[in-house]
Amino acid sequence: MTSENQGETRLILGPMATLSHEAFRRLVARFGGCDEYFTEMINAASLIHAGPFEKYYLLSGPEPEKIVWQLTGKNAAPMASAARIVGELGGIGVDLNMGCSAPQIANTGAGIAWMTKPLSETAEMVRAVKTELENAAKDGHKNRLSVKMRLGAEDFTEEKLFSFCQMLLDEGVQMITLHARTKKEKHRGHSRWEIVQHLAENFPQIPVILNGDVKDRASFDNAMKAAPNAKGVMIATAAAQKPWIFSMLKNTSAQENAQIDAQELALEFIDNVEKYQPPEFWKTRLQRFFAYYCLNFSFAHYFQTQMLNAKDNEDAKIRVKEYFEKCKCDIIIKKEN
Repeated sequence: MTSENQGETRLILGPMATLSHEAFRRLVARFGGCDEYFTEMINAASLIHAGPFEKYYLLSGPEPEKIVWQLTGKNAAPMASAARIVGELGGIGVDLNMGCSAPQIANTGAGIAWMTKPLSETAEMVRAVKTELENAAKDGHKNRLSVKMRLGAEDFTEEKLFSFCQMLLDEGVQMITLHARTKKEKHRGHSRWEIVQHLAENFPQIPVILNGDVKDRASFDNAMKAAPNAKGVMIATAAAQKPWIFSMLKNTSAQENAQIDAQELALEFIDNVEKYQPPEFWKTRLQRFFAYYCLNFSFAHYFQTQMLNAKDNEDAKIRVKEYFEKCKCDIIIKKEN
């Protein structure tokens, strides 16, 4: 991070389904952490009906004061009720998912569908959530309300985007994170950082956060050049590959040449999953993490396949040790890489 940005640009761990849980956050915190940790999407309806696994979504460690609870849902009433529940748990506040374009989310009326519904319907939902967050405030704690969003549908224009964001501000939203791609683009092409800049210029009264395609120091610097008015950068999948990325971007000289024991970190993650996730989730959580983490190594596809086929956690540990026994040159990673 350049000296002009250091201390000013927020570094935020983005929400990732099956990954932004406490087991993973502890890996990030191991390297100094970040400014905010977004949880994975919490389904509002499941939360208020006390589903059997919901308590695991509400774990807030290892830095509970930095947690942002991200909610998803298709109707206003459950979203508001869920906001009241998580709003009483502390942390920074609540984020409304208006960016997920996965069919299983968007086709139900959740995620990015909120950007394409009648504006009055989305405004009503945001208003209801804001009211419940204010009701949940305790001991002077104020819950921030934020929205993570995309550009919208394929007929997106900046005029439509700004009109939508003005509605959000009118209803009390205090921060916007923009992944500058449309619904259908998903992760194809390049995130249009210049639109993040335009949004930040038009709404200087709130922090606008840049999301998409920041994966190392070079891309971070390029993003900041393209959107100098952005108040922060949210990183998701690149953090899954390199949990130390936030530490790397902080650029403290003492950490710059630090070395990471890749085998130790992999085994630590498996242990964390056993501690902070239910057994029913273990396999999918390991598969999701190692799909990204294995990209650091010489034989990435082979390692990914090995971990994908692990029968259980013990088998996964054996496969990790076997890989690094065969590829000893991959054990040590230099943080700047």
